[in-house]
Amino acid sequence: MKYPVTPDGRYFVVRGRLWRRSNPDLSEAERSALASELGSARNAVRLAKASGDGLPAARARVDKAKIALGERGPVWWSDGAPDLNRHLARTTPYADWFSALPDNG
Repeated sequence: MKYPVTPDGRYFVVRGRLWRRSNPDLSEAERSALASELGSARNAVRLAKASGDGLPAARARVDKAKIALGERGPVWWSDGAPDLNRHLARTTPYADWFSALPDNG
C-alpha cells in the first residue's frame, strides 16, 4: 500500500497521522544499509520481547537506525519548519492538503 506523501516530501500519512520520511539526501546505498539495519534491529526487539532479555539494547539499535535515516532526532530540512512527526495531519499546516485527499474530506 502506498501512503500519501505531503507536498514538501517531509512526511507520509498513516491513519491521519504524519510520519517523518527518511532524509532524501542519503545515497541509495546508505539508505539501503540503514534500512537493513533498522529491520535487523526491529527483529532484535521482537526476539528480546520473546526472551525477556536485551530489550533496552535492541530498542536503542532501532532508535540509532531511525536517527541515522533522519526519521527521528534533528530534522533533515533547513528552513526552520517545526517537526510535526506523529501529529494528526488535520491539526497541522497540512490540514487543507489532507482534507482534499480521497476519503479524508
